[in-house]
Amino acid sequence: MTLSARLLNAYRQTSYIAGNVKVRIAHRTSAMDELLTAHGARAGVFVTAWNPLSRRMPPEWNRRMQRRLTQRLQRYPTVPADGAWRGWHEQHLLLFADPRIGLKLARTFRQAAIVVVKRGQPAALITSFPVFSPRNSIPNACGAFSNPSTI
Repeated sequence: MTLSARLLNAYRQTSYIAGNVKVRIAHRTSAMDELLTAHGARAGVFVTAWNPLSRRMPPEWNRRMQRRLTQRLQRYPTVPADGAWRGWHEQHLLLFADPRIGLKLARTFRQAAIVVVKRGQPAALITSFPVFSPRNSIPNACGAFSNPSTI
């Protein structure tokens, strides 16, 4: 699978919102640190079942798949979340659990990437499937490479 520069830019420009907390890739926010602490978590994952592999699907299909994701996460603490940029919007869940759980779910629901937030660290975009690039991963806004094996 390849992720175009345009798609990567869209992921980086997207605002991920849980409650009143807004997160952007490669940015840290103390409000997210407080939200994670309030839920007794060191990390969280923005995950969705909408628009697999960033291909627009009908609204009812997206809602049905999001309900399935929500059912799969019943034993984990979550809060409703959203991802939005320009005219694009997707419902998400912020999962308070080990990021590897979010990564596994992202693969199950055919999502290209997840957003991982950790206390005291900037939000990171993690690809769900191998990305064909020179280093088999993608550079984040800071120039570092994010790869599923690093979470």
